[in-house]
Amino acid sequence: MRPEDRVGRWIDALAATLDTAASLAARGRAAYDADAAVPLAFEALANRVGELAKRLSAADPGRFSAPIWSQAARNRDFVVHHYDRIDRDALWQTVSRDFPALRQALEAARTN
Repeated sequence: MRPEDRVGRWIDALAATLDTAASLAARGRAAYDADAAVPLAFEALANRVGELAKRLSAADPGRFSAPIWSQAARNRDFVVHHYDRIDRDALWQTVSRDFPALRQALEAARTN
């Protein structure tokens, strides 16, 4: 598989993951607080988003070098390795505020 095919597949996977996160966040903060499965889903989504951000940054640093990409990767590392210290409010902010910003960065990178 050509590297550009792999990058394209990762871009598509990240877009789909961010869209899933957006649909869960659209349920609202009350749903997030009421259903224990939603924060766990957010953790899994943060893991996937960060892993894809790492791959994209490594494969094409010219397009994926903005700070938001390394922030997503660092967030993934924290969620995976320090899951017992995750702040629920910070996780909500990450998915509801930072993921949409990452989605915009992804769309900008797609056009480059």
